[in-house]
Amino acid sequence: MQKNMELLVKKIEEFVKEREWESYHTPKNLAISVAIEAGELLEHFQWENKKPEEFTQDEIKEISYEIADVFIYLLHLSNKLGIDIIDTAFEKLEKNKEKYPVSKFKGHYEKQK
Repeated sequence: MQKNMELLVKKIEEFVKEREWESYHTPKNLAISVAIEAGELLEHFQWENKKPEEFTQDEIKEISYEIADVFIYLLHLSNKLGIDIIDTAFEKLEKNKEKYPVSKFKGHYEKQK
């Protein structure tokens, strides 16, 4: 997986460089783009409450493209800021385990008061 991630980051960098878009891909603009693409992803679920098996293959394909857009922008932003997104995700998962221990959160998601 690491090899594929490195290849994808390289392909993203090539895509941007070939179009001479580097000056537009500032951390601020990339973060905004993540939010915009996440909004486009949400549009597929607005007013819906479908179970996964209720989506058509066409809907799944469109949703997958929106997820890919979010992922691409996140990778590009992470790379630009020198963040190893995989290591950071593992680290954050461990922090979340501490914040939401099974003993207090099993079967519900509400924060303790």
